[in-house]
Amino acid sequence: MNDFAPGLERALFADPREAAYGIDAGTGVPSWLRGTYYVIGPGRFVRGTQRYSHWLDGDGFVCAVRFDERGASVAQRYVRTAKAADEDTAGRALYRTFGTRFDGDRLNRGTALMSPSNVSVTAFAGTLLAFGEQGMPVELDPATLATRGPFGFGGAINDLTPFSAHPRRDPATGSLVTFGVSFAASQPTLNLFEFDAAAGLSSRRRAALDLPRTIHDFALTERHAVFHLDPYLLDAAAIAGGRTVMEALSWRPELGTRILVMSRQTGETVASIKHGSCYCLHVVNGFEHGGDTIVDVIEYERPIYDEYAGLPELFSTVGPGRPTRLVIDAANGAITERTPAAYTSAPDFPAIDPDLTARPYSECWMLGISATGSAGRKFFDELVRIDWASPDRAEVHRLTPGQFFAGEPALVRGPEPTDDVVICPVCDLTAARTTIGLFRARGLEPLATLPLRDLLPPLFHSTFAAAIKSSSGSQGKRL
Repeated sequence: MNDFAPGLERALFADPREAAYGIDAGTGVPSWLRGTYYVIGPGRFVRGTQRYSHWLDGDGFVCAVRFDERGASVAQRYVRTAKAADEDTAGRALYRTFGTRFDGDRLNRGTALMSPSNVSVTAFAGTLLAFGEQGMPVELDPATLATRGPFGFGGAINDLTPFSAHPRRDPATGSLVTFGVSFAASQPTLNLFEFDAAAGLSSRRRAALDLPRTIHDFALTERHAVFHLDPYLLDAAAIAGGRTVMEALSWRPELGTRILVMSRQTGETVASIKHGSCYCLHVVNGFEHGGDTIVDVIEYERPIYDEYAGLPELFSTVGPGRPTRLVIDAANGAITERTPAAYTSAPDFPAIDPDLTARPYSECWMLGISATGSAGRKFFDELVRIDWASPDRAEVHRLTPGQFFAGEPALVRGPEPTDDVVICPVCDLTAARTTIGLFRARGLEPLATLPLRDLLPPLFHSTFAAAIKSSSGSQGKRL
């Protein structure tokens, strides 16, 4: 059990204020650093008398730390989704969540969850978008974080369109590529969307799935979209019948994992390759090399959503995972090389230089849990750097007892490679507050610690963006 385990409940059930304020950047913050670090995650686990039981249940909460010529400032707000607006008005929980159900709970149109928009945040097309595990993204004001409303990409999607929380922005074209799974009992289908730099729909491709496989993330390359299809199946009818998503999921390793390679241009299945029975929640990156497709993933022996259940008992039985590089010969439908990295302490929340998405790259950063393999609640207390040029070694920075990493790291490139920094929030239970940590990208030495006013709950995914020039026509409808 981590030393901070008794205090994890305090952080998870923290109720941070919505606020905007300046902070003392102190020494160590690079003078060249300009832009905003955004991080989002579940931030409200109690509604009226209803206490949620799964880490994915909480309403979306965003924290933005802005660096400019005046110093550093913070904005933090809840995402005011339709779900949050209805429940704010009622003063109680109304809608079923990923892992919690209660008498009289509701679904969106009787079939799907109402999205809390709590998984990821992306700067795109002159705005800031918050994504949930299902449903339309929500448009936020990049400066104040005020909710502008659902973002439908000019009417291309609606609140029942299958839509994931992990879009990938192609830096070569400025387009946004994402996916969604339709769990129709007659024919589960994978949908691949591509939106141009102005947020217009360029294409929507569909591929039939053999089973109702859940997919959380994917890899993008110049020519392909690559999916790690795990035998983690969703019974959509069970949700309509009263179950939570967590209760409707089943791990069926005997059905096997497949790697699906899909053409971005045509939507055709280029290859579908058997790949044992492993599980992947998050993908690191993908790219083309010669005639091969390279995909880097984090693989586990089994799913980890159950490790998010029973708040605050997070990661009580989590086992080892491993960043793994797959070299795919798509033309011949084969994985020709599999290179595991050395780090195995439950790695997750991988981050790369976003300008190298779908392009050849070498380095990635992620979080890990030093107490992996021990019993009891635990959390991420290691920042890790992997270089695929030497995957048998990993750089690791471990926090002191009483601290844990509270969100995905983000790389910010400096004027020179030696200037690059990684930004990551840190929960300090001794001081009862969250700080923003800056670390050297290579070596991971701490550079600066920026204290926030509040103790924030541990959050999920992040992004770092330069100043966002707002588009002239918001597609959001204010809630």
